[in-house]
Amino acid sequence: MPKFEEELESNSGRPSTSSRRETILSLVEMLLRQGDDHDSGLNQQPTFEDDKDVPTVDEHLQTAGAEAFNKFQKRINNLDKELRNFSNAARQLGSSAAILSSAFHLRTRIAHVLYLYRLNAADLYPRKIKPPASTSSGVDNDDKGQGNRKRSYRLSGRHRALPHVARPTVDANIDLEEFPNQFEALATEVTTFVNCLNEFPEFTDEAVNASISSFEGDLKYWANCLHNYRGQFRYPAVQRYIQDLALEMGEHIDSITSTLSMFIEVGVPTIRFAQKHGATNLLNLSTVATFFSAVTATTLQFSFALDNRTSDAVNSFWFLSLVFSIAAAVNSLLGLTWKQAMYRSPGHRVPWWVLIWIKRSPLIFLVLSVACFSIGLCLFTYASGQSRVTSTITTVFTVFTSFGLAAVSAWFASERWAFTQHRGKKWLGDVLVEVNERFLQLPGISVITRGLHWASEWASMRAASVGTKLRRVKSITKSIMSSDGEKASDVENGIPLTLSPGEGAFSSALSRRRPSETGPASPPVDSPTVASSFGSSPSPTSPNGPTNSPASPIPLSTGRQLWKNAFRTVKMTTALSNPISARSPRRQRTTSSSLLPSDRKRLITDPPVKAIVRSRVAALVPKLKCLEPTQDMAAHQALVRHLQFSPDGKFLATSSWDRTSVIFRVQNSVVTHHRTLAHAKGFVSQVAWSPTGHLLLTKLNRAVKVWTQDGVCLRTIDRPAYVESITWFPGGEAFLSVEGSNVSKLDLKGKVLGTYDFGNMKLQDVAVTPDCTRLLGVGPLLESPNGLRPSKSRAEKRLTVYNLERNEVEHATPVLNNVKDITLARNTRAGLVALVSYENKAPPQLWKLEMVKDIARLTLRHTYMPKSQVDFAGPSYFGGKSDELVLCAGKAGDIHIWDQESGALLHHVRAQDLGGDLTCIAWNHAEDNPFMFATGSHDGALRIWTKIERRLQAHSSPAGLDDPLPFFTRSSSPSEMEGMQRTESPLTQQEFESSFANSMESLTSSSGNRERVVAFATTHEASDAGMLS
Repeated sequence: MPKFEEELESNSGRPSTSSRRETILSLVEMLLRQGDDHDSGLNQQPTFEDDKDVPTVDEHLQTAGAEAFNKFQKRINNLDKELRNFSNAARQLGSSAAILSSAFHLRTRIAHVLYLYRLNAADLYPRKIKPPASTSSGVDNDDKGQGNRKRSYRLSGRHRALPHVARPTVDANIDLEEFPNQFEALATEVTTFVNCLNEFPEFTDEAVNASISSFEGDLKYWANCLHNYRGQFRYPAVQRYIQDLALEMGEHIDSITSTLSMFIEVGVPTIRFAQKHGATNLLNLSTVATFFSAVTATTLQFSFALDNRTSDAVNSFWFLSLVFSIAAAVNSLLGLTWKQAMYRSPGHRVPWWVLIWIKRSPLIFLVLSVACFSIGLCLFTYASGQSRVTSTITTVFTVFTSFGLAAVSAWFASERWAFTQHRGKKWLGDVLVEVNERFLQLPGISVITRGLHWASEWASMRAASVGTKLRRVKSITKSIMSSDGEKASDVENGIPLTLSPGEGAFSSALSRRRPSETGPASPPVDSPTVASSFGSSPSPTSPNGPTNSPASPIPLSTGRQLWKNAFRTVKMTTALSNPISARSPRRQRTTSSSLLPSDRKRLITDPPVKAIVRSRVAALVPKLKCLEPTQDMAAHQALVRHLQFSPDGKFLATSSWDRTSVIFRVQNSVVTHHRTLAHAKGFVSQVAWSPTGHLLLTKLNRAVKVWTQDGVCLRTIDRPAYVESITWFPGGEAFLSVEGSNVSKLDLKGKVLGTYDFGNMKLQDVAVTPDCTRLLGVGPLLESPNGLRPSKSRAEKRLTVYNLERNEVEHATPVLNNVKDITLARNTRAGLVALVSYENKAPPQLWKLEMVKDIARLTLRHTYMPKSQVDFAGPSYFGGKSDELVLCAGKAGDIHIWDQESGALLHHVRAQDLGGDLTCIAWNHAEDNPFMFATGSHDGALRIWTKIERRLQAHSSPAGLDDPLPFFTRSSSPSEMEGMQRTESPLTQQEFESSFANSMESLTSSSGNRERVVAFATTHEASDAGMLS
């Protein structure tokens, strides 16, 4: 329909038969496409994220992705708005053509990038983001669009849109494969823009330069890295990576937008003022030169009639003055026009002689004109026969003014020279001081200087002695005169002055007042000044005199006002200090996203798959709900870095930063100490049991130790580089050591069997496929293929498939989060899947290894989302006897357990306060009924989780245990179904809850008298805290 409407609007007359036929065919094609989409939507069954025959991801991720794109679009629009505002403001500046053109090209480029991002988001989130219109104005529009453009070109120059006002057009034929090229073009446009911005010498903003340079560096890095994924931009993993880059790009765009806004507010007015000031100076110079040329022409009338040799010289100088003044006026107007021109070249792009002629010649010509006129004026006084006095006075004052003019001109020229020589680090005065010091240090000058200094000191001493004598004479004279005056005043006054009783009381009251009331300058009561003032005041018995009694209302009103202010202050302080009754925060629970009604209807109509999932989950949930911490032991004195159960489940090995590794024996779900393995060289950061469970590897910084089950060290294998991680080969005959960008294959004697290079990656972990043909490696990129590094954004990380038969990287998948670990599932009935763990708050993901055209690549299956944002601790692992579970621990103590196949959150243990934050977790694959896993914490504690009945039986049975261990009893769980949340499963959480509601009710009724042991405690929910026992 949109195409049909546009065609009707673009044709002014009656459409032809061919165009009508094309319109009808396009309408039919659109209707058929909509019908096919509707039919295919009814038949599709959502299973996993990257399947080609389903809509992309879960509704929750659809919403989150759409919000991220809309935020990025808003940032792009804000930058485009600021660029428009900048263009409108810069149009008033001289030499603004280049910056206007670069701003328009930058707007066009970001419009293309936004178009590609909308295409990418429409592929990833089709239910939330619509694809861009296919009729965007571009170079390959239909004939009607070309006709419209031709008509717009025929408009006159007055009505044609200016470059900075016209709306950028986007080429609708660009594809997602153009992302690297568009990033490179955007980097070029950004560089051009900042270069044009720096061509204004009147103002330079370092913040704009820094933000734009950082953006340029990251754009080039992203473009260089994306060139490795040619032909894969429809691959969902690459599309998700590009979508994640929008967040990094958005931060750059916000920085540029804010700095550009500040430049518009501060920089543009500064540049405009500087240019206006320069134009005003040129205009004033032109006015003075014009006036001076008129004066010169007038004076020529007096000297023209004279006929002698002196008059010829006068006429020559005055004619030269007239020429120079006219040249100064004309060149000033020329420079004024050049400064205000919009399309002029910047100053550093103009030849030096042109720049000197425009900027310097007006002032030089005016100075020469004044000099020639002054010389001619002096000669005119002699040529015209003036008196000797007139000629002499005119010559003297002309020489004086000319000398001043020459001195100031020399000072200006010297200042320019000093700035050029010292690059603004020294003023001319500093240079003169240095020259004076060097002059005084010359041999002859230094002697003269010392002599003058001695003479000045002698003269000053003589002057001081004379001054001392004069001061003595003056003081003696003053003392004699003052003594005579005191005698005369005593005779006149007769008796000393006394205060009346009222005045004394008033003065004592004044003396008792605070300094703040009397003022800082109040003198004491017994000072002469106060006494004289009271002495001149009327007496208390006078009828007109004031009554200065202690009961006067003046001090009482002041005190009353003070008490009133004090009470008001105390009242306000009390009112502010009263606690405000805060409403207790309402508890909000996060629920998994739900599918659309049409998707839910399709799910209900497909019972076989749902029945299998429901039955499996219904059997798993009760077994997980009954897990609880049964043992809590101090295994180490420092942080527990890693732990792992042996394949047969009989042993548990731990590693710690206290330079020890401990082997525990597992029997009847009870863990007891077996051996302590001491390491003298450094921290033990990883343990790895062999596939048979008979040998144990412990990883140090630059060494690997091989141990037996009984704690015997068979060999210490030293390595030349830092060892990131170790992994056994499936057969147990060798293991892999990850060292930087290389992976070394070693046998148990330390012999290197092979080395595999992953290029410019810094590997964090590797895994070996069961057929020993491929390695899966994860880690960040050290640099781009061209050696570029990101300036501000995060570096690219990769999931790499390495072919051992061909010794080359077979496929790479980009991710943005910090990937740290990869683990392969042992059960391969549904294909080979790998669990990838990230740092910090990024949730674990399940990837499947698939063969596409004889190339193995990883395809995302699930992202296991927690109930709320969690800071994960250590790697995540598979759980269950057949790896049907996925479990991960949070640093605060949260434990999440998901269903591996469906992605449903089966069980969630909230943060425990039984000691220490969690650092690692491990599952015992040999224990199936009940389940069993272990967790390590920061304080070195080791906690064992299993079922309470089994623990009680083991504790009561004579199993030959020397030391019975206590078990923990805790309050019941606050909810039964609260943990049942999903991440990206084909089923909704409501369907999960309804599927095993009956089973949970029966489980609750059968175990009503049994005490729950999984304690849920959160610090931010008061309602849950009250349920702890």
